[in-house]
Amino acid sequence: MGLRIYNTLTRKKEPFVTLEPGKVRMYVCGPTVYNKAHIGHARPVIVFDVVHRYLIHKGYQVAYMMNFTDVDDKIINRAPELGLEPLVLAEHYIQEFFDHLAELNVLPATHYPRATEEIPMMIKIVQGLIDKGYAYEVDGDVYFRVRKDEDYGKLSGRSLEEMKAGARIEVDSRKEDPMDFALWKAAKPGEPSWPSPWGPGRPGWHIECTAMNIHHLGEQIDIHGGGSDLIFPHHENEIAQAESYTGKVPFSRFWMHNGMLQLSGEKMSKSIGNVITIEEFLQDHSPDVLRLLILSTHYRSPLTFSDETVENAEKALNRLMGGLKPSYGKLYSGEVADSLREQTKRTVAGFEEAMDDDFNTAAALGHMFDLVRAINQARDAGLAGPAFSDARETLRRLGNLLGLRLLPEPARKAQGLDVAPFVDLLVEVRSELRKEKQWALSDKIRDGLKELGVTLKDSPEGTSWEIS
Repeated sequence: MGLRIYNTLTRKKEPFVTLEPGKVRMYVCGPTVYNKAHIGHARPVIVFDVVHRYLIHKGYQVAYMMNFTDVDDKIINRAPELGLEPLVLAEHYIQEFFDHLAELNVLPATHYPRATEEIPMMIKIVQGLIDKGYAYEVDGDVYFRVRKDEDYGKLSGRSLEEMKAGARIEVDSRKEDPMDFALWKAAKPGEPSWPSPWGPGRPGWHIECTAMNIHHLGEQIDIHGGGSDLIFPHHENEIAQAESYTGKVPFSRFWMHNGMLQLSGEKMSKSIGNVITIEEFLQDHSPDVLRLLILSTHYRSPLTFSDETVENAEKALNRLMGGLKPSYGKLYSGEVADSLREQTKRTVAGFEEAMDDDFNTAAALGHMFDLVRAINQARDAGLAGPAFSDARETLRRLGNLLGLRLLPEPARKAQGLDVAPFVDLLVEVRSELRKEKQWALSDKIRDGLKELGVTLKDSPEGTSWEIS
């Protein structure tokens, strides 16, 4: 049936058809870098990393962008508390976020634009909106005329009056309408600012993503992603700006939104202090545990974080790792081998079917656990050989599509240690055994290291190794 994605804009699943055959242009809203990233930030990062990986698996050429908001009220307000310039503070947390991306095994994006690097494009778009009558300037501030955009509200599905009734609107008598939002903010004393046709100032939040998309991906894109809390006003305003400026509809073919992560049923928020940082979580748990915690629930559903859900993710990782244990059996063929081959095929088909159904990672993991069960039963029956190896490799390959490293516990712990001298010593001993034609002992070292997550590669030049 092919890949189908739930589109927030149309409120239904649709066949995934790109603007340009074989190519995907995808943009995901990244963090505002004024503090340490928490596990709530990790959810969109991991969700859209899996989307990225699966689109590549499906054969698409993916141009993927995730931005950093590095100039914002929150950054400006927090910087003096730490005795830092706002841009220095932002840069610190950007680099820390990159460290987290590596720890979480996130594929690199094509580009990570920063708001402060896109000011010329923002000014160009703001001026274009003024020229077309969609925006107006007041005392160095520029606002978007919401009522001039006739289909404003189509993403959130609410009328302008409903939005007005439910929104916290900053009172500003200079606005033509209370719902008009800022495209450009006049500079205040001590704030970062840039020159513009309306005087020194800085961009509003919403305009940065519109500018980045148009600058790097084009006037229309295939997928725009982010948390469900961004649907209104951020993404609603992005659509209004982009489509009013370019005249092209739709700005994004698909809008994807992940549900919020909650602590004991309460939304995680720095303002109320109930946050767990990514750094804190990874001090006690493997990155694979965080991935499994997030991927065990469909991305559009709310996700509860608790001791129980973390424990379930730990158990899930151990189950997957159990399926990767080697077999030292002597059975290579027969009914057990045939049954495992059939289950391997069913798992691959089921995994693909689940992922094609709006990236249903929870169902995809269920098919992987079916394969784990079959592998364990085959190992207990004494099966080894090609059928067993293929099943284990399939399990690892499917795990990789979900970004799981699936490292055994010793290898996970060794990531922060210098294990090279110990592995080098074992490789040296194994090489001597091979010279003496003691193949059984040689293979035992190789297989033992493999079980610990260390892969040996023999070549005419010698033996090399890597943590797999």
